[in-house]
Amino acid sequence: MKFTCSQQSLSKALNTVSKAVTTRTTIPILKGILLETEGSQLKLAASDLDLSIEKRIDVEVQEEGSLVVSSRLFSDIIRKLPGADVEIEEMENNTVIIRCLASEFTIVGQPADEFPNIGDVGEDQRLLFNKELFKDMVKKTSFAASIDESKGIIVGVLIDMTADGLTMVALDGFRMAITREAVKNEEEKKIVISARILNEICKIISDSDESDDISLILDEKRAVVLADQTKIVLRLLEGEFIKYRDILPKEHRTRVTVGKSDLLSSIERASLLAKEGKNNLIKISVGDGTLTITSRSEEGNVKEEVAIVRDGEDLEIGFNSKYVLDVLKVVSDDEVAMEFNNSVSPCLVKPVEGDAYEYLILPVRISGN
Repeated sequence: MKFTCSQQSLSKALNTVSKAVTTRTTIPILKGILLETEGSQLKLAASDLDLSIEKRIDVEVQEEGSLVVSSRLFSDIIRKLPGADVEIEEMENNTVIIRCLASEFTIVGQPADEFPNIGDVGEDQRLLFNKELFKDMVKKTSFAASIDESKGIIVGVLIDMTADGLTMVALDGFRMAITREAVKNEEEKKIVISARILNEICKIISDSDESDDISLILDEKRAVVLADQTKIVLRLLEGEFIKYRDILPKEHRTRVTVGKSDLLSSIERASLLAKEGKNNLIKISVGDGTLTITSRSEEGNVKEEVAIVRDGEDLEIGFNSKYVLDVLKVVSDDEVAMEFNNSVSPCLVKPVEGDAYEYLILPVRISGN
């Protein structure tokens, strides 16, 4: 194998595929990146078996071939080379020579035949997404998925496709995030994708600047995301996702309309002291026209007041401030509605009108506070 390409395009491609390289493996080949020349293109690929990424770039091929190189070492070398043409040549015994201007490296590679076959996915269903819409929906939900791998399917985000809508749902036992968009789908289907992998996909498609759309190809156990010259193959999570509609409160006793930015700023300030105590605890008191946020710790106490429109009863309720802040940071509306039943029931954050999103946040008991 021998090819020449620009340092910038190779470095950018390595940055994309290296997102699928895992350090938590006992299989040496999975710490590498496959380099394979085909025609006038170089294919780069990496896999951790759950997530596989393939990227193609245009290069000048002098000799076709394939080899696996250390992801960390090869990427570091290419990134630090001058912004000029780079020549990569495979020598005997799987060694690779990297030349660029006055620099020359020789590194040890591995045979390509040991690299896992990413393969193709049987096309049961193909969906077309607007790239920005997809990224926005993931951003508004993925933070609420569990990060505890032992929790099974709730480390993932449910993508629920109906004839005229697309819903994404994530939850971790303390909060739930739901976002909805009007999208025409040819078939109804539910899939669950790891939140970690979805966030990596969003980073990758942010770097691809040619197309506004991405394709999602599905079969029973895997999915493929296609964006420009990048192919991402991922394993779908198996199992039955929690029936999220059954968790949503059907009624409320108190409804508050509040300015999002004012509430966000007030809770951020109150959380400065909440972090010094337990559970990032803040107490919210709903009164007539005013929402009061308090927090206390051994370091001191804080009181914040925010103007609201209240419909219903007064209420005192406690929350982990992080869970409320996570929601307010991803909502783009100027105002939000908060619905409560009592001090031990979840709060529902939603738009003032419509149901484009719903966030359920469990309270923290504040007895004795």
